[in-house]
Amino acid sequence: MANPFSLLSGTKKVDGKVVLITGAARGIGAGLAERLAARGAKVALVGLEAEEQKKVADRIGPAAKSWEADVTSWDALEAATKSVVEHFGGIDIVIANAGIATAGFVRSVDRAAFEKVIEVDLLGVWRTFRVTLPHVIERKGYLLAISSLAAITHAPGMANYAAAKAGVEAFSNSLRAEVAHLGVKVGVAHPTWIRTDLVESADAHPVFGKLRASMPGLIGKTYPLDVALDDLEAGILKRARTIHVPRWVGGLKLLRAFLPPVIELGSRSRVPAADKAALADIEARGAFESAVTGHGGRAASGAKPAGRTSQ
Repeated sequence: MANPFSLLSGTKKVDGKVVLITGAARGIGAGLAERLAARGAKVALVGLEAEEQKKVADRIGPAAKSWEADVTSWDALEAATKSVVEHFGGIDIVIANAGIATAGFVRSVDRAAFEKVIEVDLLGVWRTFRVTLPHVIERKGYLLAISSLAAITHAPGMANYAAAKAGVEAFSNSLRAEVAHLGVKVGVAHPTWIRTDLVESADAHPVFGKLRASMPGLIGKTYPLDVALDDLEAGILKRARTIHVPRWVGGLKLLRAFLPPVIELGSRSRVPAADKAALADIEARGAFESAVTGHGGRAASGAKPAGRTSQ
């Protein structure tokens, strides 16, 4: 049965196009790599989790290849980009998907873990686009930055993540105007909570998992990965300027000015106890262990996965 998105008007083929995806070891990055390769694209997987990325590339076959690179390193990104161009002949589409998150309140969260989120989630997008942009300009291609619902709704315990993702949106909007005359399209995606390693690890946190679970209605709902992949794939085919996952996220933008006081009001009954519990968790496990979440977060920080010993 044909994919219904292939019937959408205004779509462009990705057959034969080279797509570079950062953070492609799992979740959205890996899923998009598989879907776009199935449409005939050649996919370059770029990220820190080399073993997992190679598994994704092996599943896809000859149309995919993995490069190990840290999006916070100019040298690593430049080397990977050069190798991708040498291997595939150019770059048409770049999806800046690499991202991590921490759990913690500003007054007590581990400082290095807090700042690493800004470095990966915001500066990593800037570095990825800056390094790959000459090649995308050459082919009049498409850049897509993965932002978040967090750019619109600024929840307690997510100050660094919300700031980084809001920055990604603003950065993408400015960049779009800068490169339009060069034939390059720029998109920004806003997924809500999607069942990925990042979200599941946050939900497992003894303090902030409970705080997240108390979010009301659609804002707290977690969606299957395929929901995000469906919307993102359709948006990429259209070279969309914005992709909302699901569509109701776009409606929240119209209410953005009213959201902070609403969130503050709803947090009054929940944050005091969570703040106290966070301090206790830090006392028990240490500030870093209390903050870091997910495989990507551990890889970015250089920490070993919990439960593993050095070899």
